[in-house]
Amino acid sequence: MSTVFDVTSLARENIRKLVPYMSARRLGGNGDIWLNANEYHAAPDFQFSEKTLNRYPECQPAAVIQRYADYAGLLPEQVLVSRGADEAIELLLRTFCEPGKDAVIFCPPTYGMYGVSAETFGVAQKKILAGSDWQPNITAIKNNLDNVKLIYICSPNNPTGNLISSSALRQILELASNRAIVAIDEAYIEFSPQNTTTHWLKEYPHLVILRTLSKAFALAGLRCGFTLASADIIALMLKVIAPYPLATPVADIAAQALTAQGIRAMQERVEETIANRAYLQDALDKLILVEKVFPSETNYILVRFTNADFVFRTLWDQGIILRDQQKQPELENCLRITVGSRSECEQLITAIDALCKQNQQVQETENP
Repeated sequence: MSTVFDVTSLARENIRKLVPYMSARRLGGNGDIWLNANEYHAAPDFQFSEKTLNRYPECQPAAVIQRYADYAGLLPEQVLVSRGADEAIELLLRTFCEPGKDAVIFCPPTYGMYGVSAETFGVAQKKILAGSDWQPNITAIKNNLDNVKLIYICSPNNPTGNLISSSALRQILELASNRAIVAIDEAYIEFSPQNTTTHWLKEYPHLVILRTLSKAFALAGLRCGFTLASADIIALMLKVIAPYPLATPVADIAAQALTAQGIRAMQERVEETIANRAYLQDALDKLILVEKVFPSETNYILVRFTNADFVFRTLWDQGIILRDQQKQPELENCLRITVGSRSECEQLITAIDALCKQNQQVQETENP
C-alpha cells in the first residue's frame, strides 16, 4: 500500500517558511485604472525585427550594452544587462555572499525583494529601520557591519518616494570601504536624473548601481535591467549569470529604446508624469480623508489616509487598484499611488472625493 509523500518536506526549511514577495500581478484585482505597480499608462510602440529565433542570443547583447553605456556615460565593460533589476539583486547575492555566513543590510520601509532574495539564498538579513524622514540610520548601520558583504540602498526609495541624501550615501560608502558592496538601486532615477551616483563609480570601487527599463522607459513587460559597476565587479557577476539572460526580442526592443529617439520619448514621458504628479499631489492634499501626502521624486506618491483600509477596499471594488503599504514598518494607513494619465488621476480624485462626502454624511448622521 502506497503512502502519500509530502514533497514539501524535501524543500529547504527557510523556503518552507518564506513569505514570497507579492507583486502587483500576484495580488490580482479587476479594474480599469491600475495605479498599483508604478507602470506607465500607455505602451510604447516597438516592432520586433530580428529573424534569428532559431539561434541562442548573446549573453550580453553588444548593441544593448553599448547604447546603455553611452546613455549612462560609462564604458561598456562597466555595464551588465539582466532580466530586470530583480535578477541583478540576486546576482549580487550569489556573487558576494556565502550562505549561512554573510549578511546583507537594507533599510525598511523599502523594496521587498532585497529581503526575499536574501532569504532565498540563505543569507542573513540585517534590517536597519529608516529614520522618521526616511533617511538611513547611519549610526545603526555602522554598528551592524559585522559579516555584512552587501548593502542595498534604494534611491529614490520605493515605496516612500524620497531621495536618499548624497551625504548619507557617501557615509555608507565610506563605512563599507574594503568590506562590503554598496548597491544603490536607481530604478526610478530618470524622474530625478541629476541625483544619479554614476559619476561616483571612479571614486568608489565597491559601488554598484541598479537600473531598469521598466519605469520611465515604459517597458515593465520587457523585463530588462542593468548593473553599473567597475569592470572587475561586472566580470565577477558574469561568472554566475545565466547563459542567455535576455531573449532575442527583449534585446532587440531594448536596443531600440536606447536610441536617441527612444531616450527623447522617455524624457517626454517623464515630463508628463511629473506634471501629473504635481496635479495629483495638490488635489490629494485638499481631501479630508488624506492625512499626509509625502514628497516624491518618482512616478508614484505615498499617501497616509485617515482610514486606508476603507479607501483601498472601496476603490478596489470600483476598479481603481492602488497598492497597500500598511504591512511595511512605519507605514500605517499608507497607500502607494502610481501617477497615471491625467484622466486616471482625475478619476481617482473624483472617486476619493466621493468617499470623503460619503464619510462626512455618515458622521453628520451619527452626530446630528
